[in-house]
Amino acid sequence: DYDNLPMCCQYREEEDDDIDDNGELNKNGHEGHGHSHEVYGSLWQVNLDGKKVPLVGANVYWKDGNEGTTSNKSGSFIIHNHDNYHILVISYIGYPDKEINIGTKDMLEATLTGDNLLDEVIISTRQKTTLVSFLKTEKIQVISENELHKAACCNISESFETNPSVDVSSTDAVTGTRQIEMLGLSGSYVQITRENMPDTRGLSSIYGLTYTPGTWVESIQLNTGTGSVVNGYESITGQINVELKKPENSEKVYLNAYANAMGRFEGNANFSFKINENVSTGLLLHANTRKIEFDKNNDGFLDNPTGDQVIVLNRWKIKYGNGWEGQVGLKATYVNNHGGEINATDTSWESNLKTNRYEAWTKLGKVIDEKSSFGIQLSAFTHQQESNFGNRIYDASQNSFYVNTIYQYAFNPKNEIKTGLSFLYDDYDETVEVDNYLREEKVVGAFAEYTYKPTEKISAIIGLRVDNHNIFGIFVTPRFHLRYAPLEKTVFRASAGRGQKTASIFAENIGAFASNRAFVISKENDKNPYGLNPEVAWSYGLSFSQGFSVSSRDVILNIDYFYTNFENQVVVDYDINPQELHFYNLEGKSFSNSLQFQLDWELIERFDMRVAYRFNDVKSNYNNILQNKPLVAKHRAFANLAYETNNKWKFDLTMNWQGKKRLPDTSSNPEGYKAVEYSPDYWTTNVQVSKGWEIPNLEVYLGVENLFDFKQDNPIISADDPQSPYFDASMIWG
Repeated sequence: DYDNLPMCCQYREEEDDDIDDNGELNKNGHEGHGHSHEVYGSLWQVNLDGKKVPLVGANVYWKDGNEGTTSNKSGSFIIHNHDNYHILVISYIGYPDKEINIGTKDMLEATLTGDNLLDEVIISTRQKTTLVSFLKTEKIQVISENELHKAACCNISESFETNPSVDVSSTDAVTGTRQIEMLGLSGSYVQITRENMPDTRGLSSIYGLTYTPGTWVESIQLNTGTGSVVNGYESITGQINVELKKPENSEKVYLNAYANAMGRFEGNANFSFKINENVSTGLLLHANTRKIEFDKNNDGFLDNPTGDQVIVLNRWKIKYGNGWEGQVGLKATYVNNHGGEINATDTSWESNLKTNRYEAWTKLGKVIDEKSSFGIQLSAFTHQQESNFGNRIYDASQNSFYVNTIYQYAFNPKNEIKTGLSFLYDDYDETVEVDNYLREEKVVGAFAEYTYKPTEKISAIIGLRVDNHNIFGIFVTPRFHLRYAPLEKTVFRASAGRGQKTASIFAENIGAFASNRAFVISKENDKNPYGLNPEVAWSYGLSFSQGFSVSSRDVILNIDYFYTNFENQVVVDYDINPQELHFYNLEGKSFSNSLQFQLDWELIERFDMRVAYRFNDVKSNYNNILQNKPLVAKHRAFANLAYETNNKWKFDLTMNWQGKKRLPDTSSNPEGYKAVEYSPDYWTTNVQVSKGWEIPNLEVYLGVENLFDFKQDNPIISADDPQSPYFDASMIWG
């Protein structure tokens, strides 16, 4: 195959007895051949700078014969002349053929010139707003900035409205907090990283998604199922990695303003500065406020909390030379929210949340040579939270430190390995009413990940971690990914692996504070956090991707199936008693089956359609009874239509259908304080129209969320008497 490549594409350093070390012809090697049956030559062309350079890959042949050859990397050639031909033809793309009468010569030199150079050829394609590579071993969706523009509000928790793989819902009817789900399981089982370093975890498991504005995001990589062992052991249902805008290649100035009919006002400003060729910095600013109080359903409670949020981020990118490169980042987040009863008095039910969070991180890497590189990641943050929900106080702090070292070596294009060491430190201090929960976790880990690509059709990634936890001891995390592509646009993938995490039961179930339920923890080991065991699950996945064309338009079909099986889970049980919330270790089964069909089709030029259907079968043993997980729809359908005109008008329509959901058992409550057994199914529809201009680089967008105004009736049980034991604003299904 290599020998059949054109001369211009051959790259091996091969010796030629007829060419000396300087690339000149060496005729001495052919003395004694009798008649001059070989002709030696050198070919040249003049480049755009007017310099004479070798002509590589030119065709050389006899005009009246069949003998031919091509010029090598130095522009030299040798051609046999068995029949004493005299006219030699030199042919090269972009030049007229040149005929040379060699007469009796056996050495020649020629320079091709001409004014019939071909015009430039421009090859262009319209990039999809969400991409899934057919070549990568893992199935990773890359959500671009343009995809985020389809739902241009406002932070990451609100950025998945146009993605059928991620469900977005509210935690409760008081705090206005948004949460995500994947594979029918809580977002706490998703490992969320910022540029492959831990980001949203622990106390920020739910709120942390609101700490990254959408205007700061360059892209989001979404991986369903187990992730890479390089990034840790905590991913169970997937990994979401957020890439922020880079100071070396982002806009010098980017401004964004947003307002909505619910009294929310928001401003964002991004700045980048290139100090010199090796140093650049970026400053990202965000502020939002909501001062206007709304109670559209007249239940006496604010529909959304009022308050302020300010986030500032500064990062530096530095190139040191000799293969070294590094970056440093600082981030500060301030949140102050107030919710609860409208026109509050001293005896009203109120919620208040104040958060101060400070983060710092650095990365340092070196390209050692063509085969190897080394990197180190360091991050630390402190998170301080003061909050109350009615009379219940929840104050908490978390201090965390993380270091990860990675060495990568490519033996050859088919074999590559990544290996390294990591250390994770967490210090938690939580106060719930009068109870104090302290925990300190230290985890030292080592990992290795081997990538094998024997052919273009097959590739595999085998990963293994060994971690030593100061509380839970040593545990092993194996992970495996396989890709098989029998055809260019036909890909089968399989994955399997283990995940483990420590449940932060209060932070991960913050919506439960919007109720008067008593928290009951069934402790089994006082040495463990909250007296509960770590959560451990195995995840298995199969996916199929098929690309084809309909009327010359691209169509991509994706079918994904994932099975998640828990060895242990911290069960959050709302069913035992509607006035209590129970936490206990799993006894029996807990699993999730998720099957999704997705079709992406460019119906006509610049008109894209994305439709999907997902079936979730999520069950767990609740008080020794295997039941559907509450507030999870078994069936979900999704459609997104996006059209863009040549003059930068954009039209987006997103529709979500969710099937009925089982609600927690409230049958023991008095009449008037009971919820239905199952919620109804429902549709929500979002639309947005955008107009952009090249000069100035400006875009204006107008959108409507929940176009047909579907709302859950009476979302708060006992809203008229929030001091009663039946008060519960946590059962949000719509």
